[in-house]
Amino acid sequence: MVEERINNAERTNRQTLPRWVVGLVFAALIGFLVLIGLGLRRTQEGPIVIGQKVPYFELKTFDGEVYNTQQMQGKVIVVNFWASWCKPCEQEAFELEEAWQFYKPRGDVVFLGVDYVDTEPEAKAFIQQFGLTYPNGPDLRTRISQMFRIQGVPETYIIDREGRLAFVKKGPFLSVTEIRGAVDPLLP
Repeated sequence: MVEERINNAERTNRQTLPRWVVGLVFAALIGFLVLIGLGLRRTQEGPIVIGQKVPYFELKTFDGEVYNTQQMQGKVIVVNFWASWCKPCEQEAFELEEAWQFYKPRGDVVFLGVDYVDTEPEAKAFIQQFGLTYPNGPDLRTRISQMFRIQGVPETYIIDREGRLAFVKKGPFLSVTEIRGAVDPLLP
């Protein structure tokens, strides 16, 4: 009789514990599936496409200034992804700087250089070597490049005055004329 009570008690404990464990496993599984779903949704969203509103982002420059899409609203924004180790980036560096010098006095065009997967000393040396004066900063944790879904460097994205993606260039610009051909149609 005592042995029967012990067996019944063990059976009751076995039934209670598995329910608790099953509940915990079920909750963890639901959480895991939600995370996978969010990841798949993000993957399926793909890159920002021409005509689509560009989400908010900010870039802290190597000089410590912060630029964000909200403060640049109403301006054309040229976002160039580059790296110091990128040879094609060297090819377009002078053209980008020359185009920046052309547009800078207008005040309604902003150039942003986004340094991709680089070290700060090498990035700063690149900026100095090519005499870049437009704002440049690191893409910390690759947040901006992930948002644009860049495939490599150099890549340039031009945002119109309404905050929509208007132009994408994969690879280096070969001339200032090419840059102006992308920016000028977006200006009043």
